[in-house]
Amino acid sequence: MCFGTNLQQLRKMCGGMTQEDLAGRLGVTRQTVSRWELEDAYPEIDKIKQLCRLFSCTMDRLFMEDMSAMDGPYSHIRVELVPAMRYLRYTVISPDPETDAIQRVTGWAREAGFPQPDIIGWDFPFVTQEQVNVYHMHGYAAAWLLPEGFMPSAPDAEVFRQPPQKYAAITIDGPFQEPFRVIPNAYKTLMEYMAVNKLEHKEHKDILSCFEREYRQDGREFMDIFIAVKE
Repeated sequence: MCFGTNLQQLRKMCGGMTQEDLAGRLGVTRQTVSRWELEDAYPEIDKIKQLCRLFSCTMDRLFMEDMSAMDGPYSHIRVELVPAMRYLRYTVISPDPETDAIQRVTGWAREAGFPQPDIIGWDFPFVTQEQVNVYHMHGYAAAWLLPEGFMPSAPDAEVFRQPPQKYAAITIDGPFQEPFRVIPNAYKTLMEYMAVNKLEHKEHKDILSCFEREYRQDGREFMDIFIAVKE
């Protein structure tokens, strides 16, 4: 059973809620919460229901799933305001669309005299089942975040503008060591964080509903994942 560690994880995701904070919300003592997390005791059914409502999770998830896997290489889960941005976008449907799209926009930037461009990307969902199942193709969009005051002249791309927008975000340390496990789990962790903190996903034609940003810092690779949230 994973109840004790799950309860600790949920407190952590809910703004660093302390045992005292949780005890006050449930009308129990801090020692009671501590015993639950050590699994020396378990809450009664009415308290379990309160926990599920508080953390927006099911009873099965609270007791049976291992939420500690959300820790891993993840850090700095937060809500941040992403400033207004302009970007040059290129979308590809191919067997390796991420590489194709990133190489194209990186090439535009370097041709314009920017050897280290700020690149973001996101999955492009409008792919047919035949393209996926028969040709093993997927879609991906990459974008070059344009420096302030610079206007590009790439003939096969369009400049997009986005107003300031709040995003839930998470940082991955070493995203490409196990990318097919680490990156999807980061999205799952971020969505859990949004559920616990009652944040609604925002989808609107004028904003990116989600995107990824890769970068290096102190010789290490990082990736930030962003999901737009309603104000």
